[in-house]
Amino acid sequence: MKAPVIVLATGKRKTAVARATVRKGAGLVHFNDRPLELVEPEMVRQKVQEPLLMVGTKAKNLDITVNVRGGGIIGQASAARTAVARGLLEWLKDPELRETFKHYDRSLIVNDPRRKLPKRAGGRGARKRRQKSYR
Repeated sequence: MKAPVIVLATGKRKTAVARATVRKGAGLVHFNDRPLELVEPEMVRQKVQEPLLMVGTKAKNLDITVNVRGGGIIGQASAARTAVARGLLEWLKDPELRETFKHYDRSLIVNDPRRKLPKRAGGRGARKRRQKSYR
């Protein structure tokens, strides 16, 4: 079976949307147009690297470009890791890898559906209410 020329994958977390492009190359990974090694803070870099470390040497000849928009830094990192994992699954077509990802963390291949509750009247946020005084 012929390997694909390019694979596009998406990942979402809260309001962050990540688009990953996987193609044959020299093993370079870019996150928002900068090399993954230069991405700060370190926690973001580690989150995006998780699926790559689990795949190991199979991803050595793949270039991965991730573009993320919306959300905060942790939401963007989670969306990017989902997109990278999905892109690798589609490129490698390995059912064992899918099971490995699923056992490690299901959110590697499934978007996280949790969202922020909307603010409601009578308080500062979704749950907090103003206190009552009966005196």
